[in-house]
Amino acid sequence: MQHLANIFWLGTKELRSFSRDFVLFGFVVYSFTLAVYAQAESPAQEVHNSAVAIVDEDHSALSHAIAAALLPPYFSRPTEIAAGQVDRLMDTARSTFVLDIPPHFERDIKAGRQPAIQANIDATAMMQAGIGAGYLQQIVALEIARFATRAEPSQAEPVNLAVRVAFNPNLTTQLFNAVMAIIGNVNMLAIILAGAAIIREREHGTMDHLLIMPLTPFEIAAAKVWANGLVITVAVGLSLWLVIETLLGIRIVGSVPLFMAGVVLYLFFATAIGIFLGTVARSMPQLGLLFILIALPMNILSGGNTPLDSMPTFLRGVMQLSPSTHFVSFAQAILYRGAGIDVVWPQFAMVGLVGGVFFVLSVTRFRKISATAAM
Repeated sequence: MQHLANIFWLGTKELRSFSRDFVLFGFVVYSFTLAVYAQAESPAQEVHNSAVAIVDEDHSALSHAIAAALLPPYFSRPTEIAAGQVDRLMDTARSTFVLDIPPHFERDIKAGRQPAIQANIDATAMMQAGIGAGYLQQIVALEIARFATRAEPSQAEPVNLAVRVAFNPNLTTQLFNAVMAIIGNVNMLAIILAGAAIIREREHGTMDHLLIMPLTPFEIAAAKVWANGLVITVAVGLSLWLVIETLLGIRIVGSVPLFMAGVVLYLFFATAIGIFLGTVARSMPQLGLLFILIALPMNILSGGNTPLDSMPTFLRGVMQLSPSTHFVSFAQAILYRGAGIDVVWPQFAMVGLVGGVFFVLSVTRFRKISATAAM
C-alpha cells in the first residue's frame, strides 16, 4: 500500500507541474481541439467545386447538354474558353479540368462514328484529379446515351453491379480525418509529455531530490505514466465529445468506452517510449530530434495515413511488431465499424504485450540512470 500511495502522490505532483507548464498545457489543448478541427475540415480528398472550363468547338445541342450536366457540388459552373487559353489556364491552376469538344461532334455521333473529347486534367492534386476524371467520364457517357436514344438509357446492362457503401455512405473524408487526427495526437502527446516530465525534473534539479527520498525508480516512472496518461485520456474524451460530435456533428458508430479502454492500454506503451527517450535525451531539443526519428515513422507507417496493403511486404511485417499499428487498427474498427471486444481483442492483446515489454525496458533503463545519478 505504501508503494501505491507513493505512486499516487508523485502522480499528483506531475499533474500540478503540468498545469503550471503553460506551453505544454496549451499544446495539449490545441492538439485535441483546433488541430483536430482543422485536419477534419481542410484536407478533403473528394471532388468539391472543382473548376471546369470547356472549349466548345461544336456549339451543338449535345455540347451544351454536356456543359449543363456539370453541376455543383462536384464541379463549379463551367466556363467557356477559346482553344488558345487552355495552356494558360492549366499553368496558372485556374482550371482543374478542361474539356475540348471537337467540331462536328454531334454530327459524328449521329453518323455512328466515335469522336473523341479531349480532357485536360491538372493532376497536381492527384486524388481529386483521379476521382474527377471518373466523374467526367460518367457524365459525358450518360449525356451521349441520352442524346442517342432521346431518352434515359433503357438498354439493360449484361451485369448489374449492386453497390453498397458501408460505414461512410457519403464517401466523405471528414470522418476519417477527424478520428485519425485524434489517434495520431495520442501517440505524439503521450511520448512528448512523458519525455518532457523526465527532462523537466533534470533541468529543475528535482530529480536529485527524488532519488535521495525513500522512493524506487519504479514508483517514479509509474507515477509519470499514470499522470501523463490521465491527461491524454481526458483530452481524448473531451475531443470526441466537443470537437467530433458537437462541433463537427459526426456521429460515432462504435463504443466510446471500449475505445477509451484501448487508449488507456496503448498509453502504457507510448508513455514508456517517452520515459525511455527522456532518459536518453539531455534537453528538450534533443528529445524533439529523437521524437522525429521514432514517433513520426510510427505514425506515418501505422496505417493511419496509407493502408498497410500498399506498403512493401518487409515493411508491413516489421510494422506488425509496433503497437501503433494495432492501435490504429482497433481504433478504426471500433469507431468506424462499431466492432466489439470479440473482434478487436487480438489487437488489444498485442498492444498490451508489446507495451508491457517496452514498459519493463523503460523502467529498467530509468533505474540504471537513477542508480548512476545517485552515485
